[in-house]
Amino acid sequence: MDKVLKSGKWLYVFTFSFYVFLHLFLADVGVQRYVPTYLPYPYFFNYLTGVCMLAFMISCVIGKYDKLAAVLLAVYLLLVTVMINLPNAKDPMEMLNVFRVVNMIGGAFMYALAFSEDKRFIG
Repeated sequence: MDKVLKSGKWLYVFTFSFYVFLHLFLADVGVQRYVPTYLPYPYFFNYLTGVCMLAFMISCVIGKYDKLAAVLLAVYLLLVTVMINLPNAKDPMEMLNVFRVVNMIGGAFMYALAFSEDKRFIG
């Protein structure tokens, strides 16, 4: 049973590969349109997001700085919620995104607490 439960770590980490793919390889399809208009260079922020999520995944796979990466991912997701999802929450689908992203924030915090292998950031 423990092996099944521990697979949750990898399920959480590798679901981000979908978002990495969207941000790095399908930017022209319209992922960059979610970047707020008050931020310049939407493609830059789109690719930066993809690289940051990829860095989180790599950090988790190698077990170095994974606690820090999970906390930084949670901060990033909180910023996405505040800057993108909540201002557009009049749309029902965007309101669903608020709940989805808050769920991912909780997962990032749980990962940092329960699954991180890097013991340098104990608090």
